[in-house]
Amino acid sequence: MPRDVAIVAFAQTVHRRRTDDLSEVEMLMPVLHEVLDETGLKAGDIGFTCSGSSDYLAGRAFSFTMALDGVGAWPPIAESHVEMDGAWALYEAWVKLLTGEADTALVYAYGKSSPGPLRDVLTRQLDPYYVAPLWPDSVSLAALQAQALIDAGDTDEPRLAAIAARSRASAEDNPHAQLRGPRPRGDHLVHPLRTGDCPPIGDGAAAVVLAAGDRARELCDRPAWLRGIDHRIEPHGLGVRDLTDSPSTRLAAQRAGAFDRPVDTAELHAPFTSQEVVLRKALRLDDRVRVNPSGGALAANPVMAAGLIRLGEAAAAIHRGASDRALAHATSGPCLQQNLVAVLEGEPRAAR
Repeated sequence: MPRDVAIVAFAQTVHRRRTDDLSEVEMLMPVLHEVLDETGLKAGDIGFTCSGSSDYLAGRAFSFTMALDGVGAWPPIAESHVEMDGAWALYEAWVKLLTGEADTALVYAYGKSSPGPLRDVLTRQLDPYYVAPLWPDSVSLAALQAQALIDAGDTDEPRLAAIAARSRASAEDNPHAQLRGPRPRGDHLVHPLRTGDCPPIGDGAAAVVLAAGDRARELCDRPAWLRGIDHRIEPHGLGVRDLTDSPSTRLAAQRAGAFDRPVDTAELHAPFTSQEVVLRKALRLDDRVRVNPSGGALAANPVMAAGLIRLGEAAAAIHRGASDRALAHATSGPCLQQNLVAVLEGEPRAAR
């Protein structure tokens, strides 16, 4: 039988517009210390370490090797890295624990978006032959998706504004959020998206600790058990996709077991208000589900860490008893191109 694996600890930075005074290592180290302190583990107790980041943000090759200074790679450790959001690093660590090769894992992710023009940097994710040479930036592509939703009758500008207002109101209770409280709709950035429909640009990091079986129960009063994870991808060509739907999210959710029983909480990685519309439909989420009680990516969107934060926030809600069954979603690429869905559960309260 597969091993049971849980998230037993989660920590993140206070997300800021700029961290010119900190290197990636200096930004990351307090988070690593905090997440290990939650469990009482030392770095040497961790069986596997996996990270997620992007060399394009850092502007240099193999930048993740510098971040290992914050972990401590001597004596030698079992370590891996994905050039993706940290949610995919968590997936790799989960598989590692399922195989029995480790009982504990440290997963971390970080990104500093402030040093360069983020909208231009993200064009490097596009098809290098047909799309990237046109330099459509990330906001313009999200605006195409938003307009497609409006044309299909799935939403309109006032409803998008309501999503932004709800998200940033929820962030009032999140001390790590970059934006909190009421925000003006603002002017159109790229029609039909206004500034309030778009995520803040900022720097941040996050980390989680995974543990298997009884080890998880030793390290956490109420582990957030990962009942299923799956990730899928849409076609690379935007012109062959229906931007009003996300079949990859729906399939990932089905394979992860999200439709087996209702969830009470959903942390969706929807950097733009229009993307929450798409994800709610694909994941069959109604008004009974608390969506992004942390404020979501509209309140803080550190690129390469925001997806891992969605898993961490969902786990933290289970840890503190605010959720019994939660869904977490992470995305990467333009217009929800790649999507990961995880289902997390706490043990029945009567059994605790």
